[in-house]
Amino acid sequence: MAMLAELFRNLRGLGRVPARRWRGTLGVAGWALVSGFIIPPQAATPATAATSLPAPADGQLTPNSRRAYAEVLKLRLGPARELLRLELASTPTAPAPLLVANCADFVELVVSQDARRFSELEEAQEARLAALDKAPASALRDYARAEITLHLGLSQLLFQHLVMGGYHLRSGYHQMQNVVQRYPAFAPARKTLGVCEFAVGSLPEGYHWLLRLLGFTANVDTGLKNLALAAAQPNDFQTESQIYQSLIRESYYKKPEDCLRLTERLVAQQPDNLLFAYLMMSVSKRQHNGEAALAAYRARPTGAGYLPVPYLHHMAADLLLYKGDYAASERENLAFLRDFKGLHYRKDAAFKLYLAAWLGGQPVVSVGRYREQINRPGPSDVEEDNYAQHYYHEAQALNPILTRARLQCDGGYNQQALITLRSFRVSPTMLWRDRIEEPYRRARAFQGLGRLDSAWFYFERTQTVAGPKAPYYFAPQAALQQGYMAQNVGKNAQARFYFEKALRYPWHEYKNSTDAKAKLALRELR
Repeated sequence: MAMLAELFRNLRGLGRVPARRWRGTLGVAGWALVSGFIIPPQAATPATAATSLPAPADGQLTPNSRRAYAEVLKLRLGPARELLRLELASTPTAPAPLLVANCADFVELVVSQDARRFSELEEAQEARLAALDKAPASALRDYARAEITLHLGLSQLLFQHLVMGGYHLRSGYHQMQNVVQRYPAFAPARKTLGVCEFAVGSLPEGYHWLLRLLGFTANVDTGLKNLALAAAQPNDFQTESQIYQSLIRESYYKKPEDCLRLTERLVAQQPDNLLFAYLMMSVSKRQHNGEAALAAYRARPTGAGYLPVPYLHHMAADLLLYKGDYAASERENLAFLRDFKGLHYRKDAAFKLYLAAWLGGQPVVSVGRYREQINRPGPSDVEEDNYAQHYYHEAQALNPILTRARLQCDGGYNQQALITLRSFRVSPTMLWRDRIEEPYRRARAFQGLGRLDSAWFYFERTQTVAGPKAPYYFAPQAALQQGYMAQNVGKNAQARFYFEKALRYPWHEYKNSTDAKAKLALRELR
């Protein structure tokens, strides 16, 4: 399933957690199955160019399983399971219904992160593997076994069962390699292997010890080629392959056009698909189009049959915070904290509740209560939670002007951000952090407005004020953005200079993800 990429993506994006302390809770955004994975077939760089595969001799889902899989993609798990019930009863070792049933369970675990459901669904995954062992060998049987093994391993890692999770992850990865070798024309296996290869190949250096321990070797270029093959070849999982592919280009290579077109097409074709509505919301949010993201949230399908996705409330809370609707943002985050069964993004939600209360002028008691919630026991593996926890321990007051401007830029309200920044004044007692952030906020606002000369000037100023060792993300992010700007106009030598400069900065809140993006950009320049 598409969630595979999100699990790996969040491992790459872990915050300030040394590799030796990695716990296996990969910090998936509750449901965020697709925060980083779609792409339609494209005439791409050599790394993504596809050649056609010969038609496979077998390996298609049954018509009933295909209908159930379509329901899983809509996040309508109840109807999907009902469709599968009779088929599983009549053909208990058939790979198609077993695979789709496992996809439904895996989606539920990753979206809900409900520990109370883990044991039951873990046993069901193991039972499906045992049933597949009794089925005759085929491309679909071997693919289903490898895919379910990966699902099982990732589920175990998510709930901190590290030994068995690592074992199954390694086993599933090598099984999928064998499926591709034995059935080279079977496109679905190239989809999953491609996602794994890209994810493993782009992990930060701090996790290479883990890869060696698990016996993983991978190359991002090989992964992208396999994904391109799966996306171009008609098969039951072609749409999923296209989603993975376009989100990689959008999230890691800053090339969002294909992803936006694909997402718009999918939503138009299936307005009743909650996953596609989420994709539209997520991509629009990352592209700083807050109004489009809010429109997707409000138009999302709801009702009986859909899997509850509390993380959508957290995303909406962010969007409303950008817009300055602080009361509505507070309500959405409170709904998220009430309904979500997992542990991640709780610190981030508390931080955003604090911002909404503070910027909205609530009483000091309410503001302080939300701030203290940040420090409640819980993991800070993902960067958003890590940032919130770092803010709490740093105990330095935020600048209200810069905070408002940052939120406005995040939502794409760039002209309003520049108006907000007009009232900013440097004082002798001002924090060094705020002196660095001010030109960075101006740069991002000008960049969002397409005024690239002004953006470049303020990105340079950010790095001048910060120097080479400031422990904040503003300067390395400024260098990363300048690298993208130079790359977009074909100035590859200049782009390389700035990508390498971004890598040289010491620890900051977003170093893992910043470094991963800079390294992928450098690889593309080669």
